[in-house]
Amino acid sequence: MKLKNIFFVAVLALSLCSCSKTYMDTVPEDAVSKGVILESATNAKLAVNGLMRAMYRQYLSTQGCNGEGTMKYWFSDWQADDVHTVSYTGWANLWNSIYIENSASMYNYYMWYYYYKLIVNANAIIVNIDAATGDENEKKFIKAQALTMRAYSYLRLTEYYCPRYSEMQSHPQGIVLRLDESTGDLAPSDQSKVYDQIFKDLDDAITLFKASNLTAKDMYGSEGYVPSIKLAYGVYARAALFTEKWDKAADNAKLAREGYSLMSVDDYINGGFSTPNAEWIFYNDGAATQSLHYYGFFSYNGSNASSSASRTYPKAISKTLYDQIPVTDIRRGMFQHPDSITGMTDYTVTYKSGSPQQKEVIKKHPGKIYSTSTVAAYMQFKFQGQNGAYNIGDICNMRASEMYLIEAEAQARLGKDSEAQRLLKELVKDSGRDPEFSTSLTGAALLEQVKLYRRIELWNEGFRWYDLKRYNEPRIRKSQKEGGNFGASFCVNLQPTDKNHWVYVIPNREKDYNKAFSANADPVKTEQ
Repeated sequence: MKLKNIFFVAVLALSLCSCSKTYMDTVPEDAVSKGVILESATNAKLAVNGLMRAMYRQYLSTQGCNGEGTMKYWFSDWQADDVHTVSYTGWANLWNSIYIENSASMYNYYMWYYYYKLIVNANAIIVNIDAATGDENEKKFIKAQALTMRAYSYLRLTEYYCPRYSEMQSHPQGIVLRLDESTGDLAPSDQSKVYDQIFKDLDDAITLFKASNLTAKDMYGSEGYVPSIKLAYGVYARAALFTEKWDKAADNAKLAREGYSLMSVDDYINGGFSTPNAEWIFYNDGAATQSLHYYGFFSYNGSNASSSASRTYPKAISKTLYDQIPVTDIRRGMFQHPDSITGMTDYTVTYKSGSPQQKEVIKKHPGKIYSTSTVAAYMQFKFQGQNGAYNIGDICNMRASEMYLIEAEAQARLGKDSEAQRLLKELVKDSGRDPEFSTSLTGAALLEQVKLYRRIELWNEGFRWYDLKRYNEPRIRKSQKEGGNFGASFCVNLQPTDKNHWVYVIPNREKDYNKAFSANADPVKTEQ
């Protein structure tokens, strides 16, 4: 029962116009009405499928707005300091975080639009599933799935539109907390209440998952592409990490990864980030039958993609991070070191198809680069489209490695150095990522090591910008002259207090529609 296109969605008027009475209305996008979809447990499973499909589709008639994938690169890693888009200068304003304070820009309101779309659909399931006909245990499972996705979406919204947890006391205002099918004016809730609701939703979801005595495989014939109790544990671990509840972060991360094994070295090197494997907990189905073609994640990130966004503009790791990867670590080999390519001396430019540098890179990495692609120093081969369809692939949103790192960070912050060391050893040495890895660090030095390996392991998977924000650390991009590889257009540093403290101002379209949102509603400052 893979992702079908029969689903209801809340079409927010953000995609149509501003200040519209239909802004929060729900309308069917299919001939099947919401009432029919939610009248039985059997049909409600289609609504869950639709909710998952809503995470992987094009929005706002914009090529790069492809659902969850966009959040990983446009609104996280490409705005941070570990990914270099080399000559992709036409989008420099976005990569440099110019739009955080522009409440009229699509690059400010897309995240609001997208996650509230998921929330409104999850709310419809939550509100209506109890009255549906069908097996009670299936209904419990479906409600748990919707609660998990609501928590998932609200947590993501806090990352963009709320201050750091450490600044919450001085700037408590949060976001609009919609928990039913109402669409009228609603004042924003304090950030603490938003977090309370996230944890409540996850507690309720976990209770219902357990009470159902069912698994995703029982319900859908497969796991990973629909929410499960493992996703609920994983979101709980993320939320606990953000809110500095270290014990809960460690406990739930461990529960989330139980039953999953770390991917093999062969999987890691050859397509482990486009095809589900033993450590994927939650992913979006991007198979050929569901492909977004030139609009999808791999069209922007696949080293072997035929799309111009990848073929012309390869993505690279920052030299600053690359230099910190041990030479014995397999992950170092997933990037092109310039010293092994004759004449690759400028780290800030691309080398065109047919150039000696391009031919040499293709020879060194057969099958991992499209034949006419340009190449660059430190370019990546981590993300490769699936064989035979270079622009497609499944999108991993959560995997066991992240849970290891959450648990390790939490244990380090709790002062449980031996536990954090053990977890790092399991993740790095025992998995084969670096057979020579060892650590005897303790205290603050151990925490810094965990943070470094989080950067290495989760590179370009959509975490770095949020991590810098929660760490209260600056974004520093170094030019080649300074020992880095960022071009002049991207050498824009960002201090924690810059750009509204990294808090996206509330979109005009929300304020225009929702009159309970005051003119002074932005969490950190009032936009001038």
